[in-house]
Amino acid sequence: MIPDQLKTGYAQFRAERFEKKQRIWRNLAKGQSPRVLVIGCADSRVDPAAIFNAGPGELFIVRNVANLVPPYEPDGAHHGVSAALEFAVKSLKVEHIVVLGHRQCGGVHAAATGAAKGTQFIERWLDPLAPACAEARAALGADVDEETLCDDLELRSIRHSLVRLTGFPFVAEAVETGRVTLHGARFGIADGALEWMDGEGRFVPVEIEDADDAGAEEHS
Repeated sequence: MIPDQLKTGYAQFRAERFEKKQRIWRNLAKGQSPRVLVIGCADSRVDPAAIFNAGPGELFIVRNVANLVPPYEPDGAHHGVSAALEFAVKSLKVEHIVVLGHRQCGGVHAAATGAAKGTQFIERWLDPLAPACAEARAALGADVDEETLCDDLELRSIRHSLVRLTGFPFVAEAVETGRVTLHGARFGIADGALEWMDGEGRFVPVEIEDADDAGAEEHS
């Protein structure tokens, strides 16, 4: 039996979104051609489509614990993120790959504090965070408080994921030929602020024009 929350949401979707944009959905049934792949966190509070106000078919989204890009491991095992990455680059021909982290990330906190130790799957999944965590502790000192450590590690993790992306041969080739551009970003849950990584690896706020100010300029 479908949960009431999902049934109500589906009814609203059909009435308010699907019915009004049936032509878009009919076209999407023929195929998809998103220009952007977003690798985001599975956290229920951080929805890339909502953050970027994206409609259906505009973003190809992969979400996992702590928005990690795993290492390139062609070992024949099951690799969900790697498979999605390969499909996005080779088949969909995306032009941008965004690693989207966020503040107050539970996965990053678990890696920084050892809270995932002993778990069946999470501890192993968070292994790629170890080098970034060691860097953060070395840079901040042994007495660093938990909040500062996690804040720093959220950003370092994004940088490390971007480096691991280039370990995938098909991504490296696409970047080298200029077909794909890599990006790093972090979203603030409490204030809605978005930080974007610049060419120097620094995260700077994305400045947006206030709607009221824009209207005033148009009428000036």
